[in-house]
Amino acid sequence: MSSVATTVPPLSRPAAPAPLPARRRRRRPRAAMVMTHVALVVSGLAWMYPFLWTLGSSLKGTDEFFGRGLNPLPSQLLWSNYQQAWEQASFGTYFINTLLITIGTCVGTLLVTAMAGYVLARAPFPGRGIFLFLISATLFLPHGYTIIPIFDLMEKLGLLNSLFSIIIVQAAGGVVFGTFLFMGYFQTIDSELEDAAKVDGASFHQTFWRIMLPLSGPMLATVGLFTAISAWNSYFIPLVFTLARPEQRTLSVGMYAFIGENSTQWTLLCAGSIITLVPIIALFVMLQRFFVNGLAGAIKG
Repeated sequence: MSSVATTVPPLSRPAAPAPLPARRRRRRPRAAMVMTHVALVVSGLAWMYPFLWTLGSSLKGTDEFFGRGLNPLPSQLLWSNYQQAWEQASFGTYFINTLLITIGTCVGTLLVTAMAGYVLARAPFPGRGIFLFLISATLFLPHGYTIIPIFDLMEKLGLLNSLFSIIIVQAAGGVVFGTFLFMGYFQTIDSELEDAAKVDGASFHQTFWRIMLPLSGPMLATVGLFTAISAWNSYFIPLVFTLARPEQRTLSVGMYAFIGENSTQWTLLCAGSIITLVPIIALFVMLQRFFVNGLAGAIKG
């Protein structure tokens, strides 16, 4: 018998892909970047369209409002809509009430949260962990479930039917969130500053008011902005506490009453919406830089 010798050819490695030409390699990232920018611009315009439509409709006449449909551009600018909305819906009174409530809520919230955040960040005390757990648990309580005891408490204190009661309730609602932001921010500040203050004879309170609080400007702006937006747009608390006093309504509550009384005056309703939105947008633009710095400091902490 003759044996047949079989030879197995060696395995050959797959050929490596040929390198792309340099021009093709440059085109792919550039094309992806262009597509990303186009997608972001389209998404941004879609996000801003309701505001642009409301802004354009606030300057239209009634016939043009229904005739142009979804076209936000008015053929002529009727600035008198803002004057009528301001006078007919008592927006001037509502604006003053909202401004007072927002300022009072911001001042109260900043004072309480800055002091509480500094104590939690720098002063260890027995039960600190349990205290943090309890106050963090209140973040998950729905606001509507606590409105009855809060209303009863304000009545017992004799503060009902006053703007001061709305300020107290709204400031108390933002204490926990602001306290955690301040606590995280103070933990990022170097403790050598406090040690130097102690060497110079400063007490705990003097260190806070003269050194630590002035250094927390970005966090003051951040918590202040969050509080101002929440207080300005709040609807439920002002509605409950102004049921018997229509002259103490805020802009958001007054807007609802405006809808019921002038449901056919859509252009005036759009003008009222712009009056409500402009102050809070202007505030955000002014504090935007501090807002970003404050959030970055709180996240590091």
